[in-house]
Amino acid sequence: MRNCIVVCLLGVLAVIGCTKKGAAYRPKMQELRFNLKTEPPTLDPRKSSDITSFTIINLCFEGLLRSNEVGELTLAAAEHMEISEDQMRYTFTLRDALWSDGEKVTAYDFEKSWKTVLDPAFPCDFVTNFYVIKHAKAAKAGRCSLEEVGIVALDEKTLQIDLEHPASYFLSSLAGGYFMPTPSHLTEKYTHWTDTHYVANGPFFLTQHKDHHSISLQKNPFYWDQKSIRLEKVSFAMIEDETTELSMFENAELDWAGSPLSNLPTEALPSLVKNKTLQRYDIAGTYSYMFNTTVFPFTNKHIRQAFSLAINRQEIISDVTQMHQLAATSLVPPLLWGKVTSYFQDASSAQARTYFEMGLNELGITREEFPSVSLSYNSSSIHHKIAQAIQQQWRSTLGVEVKLSNKEWKVFLGEMRQGKFQIGRMGSIAEINDPISFLDQYRYLSSNLNYSHWNNPHFSELLEQADLTGDQEKRLALLSQAEKLLIEEMPMAPIYFYTGSYIKQPYVKGVRVSAFNQLDLKGAYVEIND
Repeated sequence: MRNCIVVCLLGVLAVIGCTKKGAAYRPKMQELRFNLKTEPPTLDPRKSSDITSFTIINLCFEGLLRSNEVGELTLAAAEHMEISEDQMRYTFTLRDALWSDGEKVTAYDFEKSWKTVLDPAFPCDFVTNFYVIKHAKAAKAGRCSLEEVGIVALDEKTLQIDLEHPASYFLSSLAGGYFMPTPSHLTEKYTHWTDTHYVANGPFFLTQHKDHHSISLQKNPFYWDQKSIRLEKVSFAMIEDETTELSMFENAELDWAGSPLSNLPTEALPSLVKNKTLQRYDIAGTYSYMFNTTVFPFTNKHIRQAFSLAINRQEIISDVTQMHQLAATSLVPPLLWGKVTSYFQDASSAQARTYFEMGLNELGITREEFPSVSLSYNSSSIHHKIAQAIQQQWRSTLGVEVKLSNKEWKVFLGEMRQGKFQIGRMGSIAEINDPISFLDQYRYLSSNLNYSHWNNPHFSELLEQADLTGDQEKRLALLSQAEKLLIEEMPMAPIYFYTGSYIKQPYVKGVRVSAFNQLDLKGAYVEIND
């Protein structure tokens, strides 16, 4: 294989490569074909919280800022930005831009969209990301009106944002999917606008959506920078089985297989590595098991610690995932700290048994009385294999029986949100390059992303102190203390830090996959040889 390069610049991967698979196929148009794996739970930027939904949303919508090809934040829907001297007020001037139905994109769209998220009655998993904005938290709790929130459209082209405190990560947040605008001229008229009147302001717009089957996007002719978009069409199949996806790729029915949208079958990895067709990259994400701390026996800290320390993470990485991940003995990925942190020893069987006995005594039960527990995960062969391996580790180390429960993604996610689980698989990927991205979901008991339902006042206070600290070194020290406390309480068991792996056809050019596992097709194209 020749000319295969992966360049990582400022946390973003610029991908140029080749593969021998599908070499006989020659594309006839500017189209890329991916596998989305499963049906997106939502296509509304205000409600999304998963990588499947974010993938489509990030291609169809554009916020005030976006990340460019070298990972730098650049102006997008905004053409000008001013920041006050105290870094508490941000003023954005919007460029002349249109929605895909020809209507103007205005500052009122941003204001309306963000304030809808802050409405106490509106469901939004990522709402805590807005709490840095003045009065946002109070509005969501119903303690003040939405008119008092520090989000104001001064006119059609000017958006003013006031913060509660200076936040070095705020600009990065504005490039995230949850800060995208929605078309207020449609959202106010149609409750289910994503089903009936789906329009976009980004590089692409949705043209067809067959539930649990496929999604098709086309180049948005109204996009302000549409001259930079070379692709005419992007197609997504929804194939859950990884082996079927790989087969489709080998038969030239797909142009890309694997991350960031799905996984490659583990049994195929040795061959792909040997053939030098596999591309890898580090992700600012953590694969973990969540404990429902409101459900017996995981109400007990020592039981949670026992289950976590009984996991042999390196064995999982070496024998199951086979993707050279790093065993996670902390929550926040090294990419966000700039270093590897560790708060406990992997596979500490003796310590796990000690904690287990302590937990049994505190719960007032014997080992024989300890009930079987349930481990839930969404449909995927890799999740199933990991669950089977850890099930056996828990049995051999702690002598407990674990029942495995496999659910389709949307059903699984719904049950996790409703607390209908004991132990649940979850993957967290940073939206911004800051540790707060991982820690913040545990700050509030009300957070929809706090699946563990764990809360600790001292932990929350450490995050509050970090918010109000202007010194970045002191701020990071406070966040580190918070992470240490979180791991001591163990509402989750971190297992490994993510890496991504994919293969692509030789004619696929300019696709970018970021360290935040976001697919960027703005500069992508297909090399057509007549």
